[in-house]
Amino acid sequence: MTETMGELILATALFVGSHFLLSSTAIRRTITARTGLWPFLGAYSVIAVASLIWMIWAYVNAPYIELWPQTRWTRWLPSLVMPLALILVAHGYTAPNPTMVGQQTRASAPDPAPGILKITRHPIMWGIALWALSHIPVNGDVAALILFGGMALLALGGAAHLDHRRRETQPVGWQRFADVTSYTPFVAIIGGRARFSLADYDWTRLLLALVAFGVLLFLHGWLTGVPVWPG
Repeated sequence: MTETMGELILATALFVGSHFLLSSTAIRRTITARTGLWPFLGAYSVIAVASLIWMIWAYVNAPYIELWPQTRWTRWLPSLVMPLALILVAHGYTAPNPTMVGQQTRASAPDPAPGILKITRHPIMWGIALWALSHIPVNGDVAALILFGGMALLALGGAAHLDHRRRETQPVGWQRFADVTSYTPFVAIIGGRARFSLADYDWTRLLLALVAFGVLLFLHGWLTGVPVWPG
């Protein structure tokens, strides 16, 4: 039992730590100078996928050690949060975004932060964080705290790390982008640095997120053995 939980800790540490280590400016620059960008990204992806598979396997086989009992509000939390998380992820992956690999030059576009980027420049990371954080209370066990806590740390810490790296490697363009958006959702809007209106919103991406939520509603019980809607 202890060995299985230790394996989950190691797998999660490898998955999270390898992302921070390989994306650090000094290490990334040293490796890409020798291999080129795309071979580096290929190796990065292999390590990420392999460690993710190991982490999931270790989680599935970890013992259940309860930290707190489920309550009605914890059972409802993921169902209420996941639509918002999927909206953020859908927009992050399908809209122009200077934080994505290969899209750095978009920071110099006339409108560097279109649509939902006015709310946060890291919609994917915040979507993942919301998914992870909403699943910790409802599970309430050690293994879930390790897995979902690690994912939340990677999402929010990774977003901050990306900001730091881009500020170093792309100071002018990145600052122009950062001036009209924010790491934390709504901070730029509240501070008057950005304005968001429904005219900025792409409703097809909302439809995509709702379709994804519908698929999850259908598959969640089959994949995890746990129904989405609490009884």
